[in-house]
Amino acid sequence: MSPAARDAGAASDAGVVPGPGFVPAPGIAVGAEVGAGTEAAPGQRVALVTGAARGIGAAVVRRLAGAGWAVVAVDRCADDPRLPYPLGTRAELDAVVLGAPGRVLAAIADTTDDDALAAAVALAERTFGGLDAVVGAAGVIAGGRPLWEMPPAQVAAVLEVDLGGVVTLARVTVPALLRRQPPRHGRIVLVASAAATRGLPMLAAYCAAKAGVTGLVRALAVELGGTGVTANAVSPGSTDTAMLAESARLYRLPAADAFAAQQPLGRLLAADEIAAAVLWLVGDAGAPVTGADVAVDGGLSL
Repeated sequence: MSPAARDAGAASDAGVVPGPGFVPAPGIAVGAEVGAGTEAAPGQRVALVTGAARGIGAAVVRRLAGAGWAVVAVDRCADDPRLPYPLGTRAELDAVVLGAPGRVLAAIADTTDDDALAAAVALAERTFGGLDAVVGAAGVIAGGRPLWEMPPAQVAAVLEVDLGGVVTLARVTVPALLRRQPPRHGRIVLVASAAATRGLPMLAAYCAAKAGVTGLVRALAVELGGTGVTANAVSPGSTDTAMLAESARLYRLPAADAFAAQQPLGRLLAADEIAAAVLWLVGDAGAPVTGADVAVDGGLSL
């Protein structure tokens, strides 16, 4: 039996360096010039994406930028000493920035840090004039043994990042979404997992955190009712990312491709396929959807 995986990424725009007058906010690393060419165009929508250095987060940045959004791409760009595998790097985030079309800025921030996320939100509002969508794609995985045998530090890392990080993200960003004047086009999309609805052995903490994400969006959808801001989750199946490679290691599998057989689709998903669903949810066509957990899992949850 195997996990339904997904996750982290990085993002930003055309290879330029910071302008001489730009002073980064605390926790912010500049990936593009803040100047005349960076302000959002009239009517342009603005998104903040976490986990943007690689994987699904990076794919979301590219999708949004390609569709004309201005984007602040956020990643912690540092390993977590509690986890045995490498996380996204500044070099990966910069590569996303350089490769993304349109107006994209990079910000280094830990999603569990209120102040660092607030600085990223301030960057979006100061540079692009506001915030219209938030995509929470930052995440980690740990396990490979029964819950009672997991090191407490690894359990804490999974719960703090995968659930606590999105709770913090919502707390910090919702006020910015509500600062847009009505009628609003506000969107919150959190990356959950097929693990939210399946009991995956040796991934109990991860399953618990992802189930919490889906519960969070249901509550947010009700709390935000009538405001013009929607809240939804996207639950990927086994997706070809660095996190899935770590899942294969935890399950002592030779490679991540071994997970393909568990999905009726018969193959791993691509991060860009998950990003396409996110783009639909944040767009005009996604307006009537709120409180939903959208399965983009190749049939894994069947």
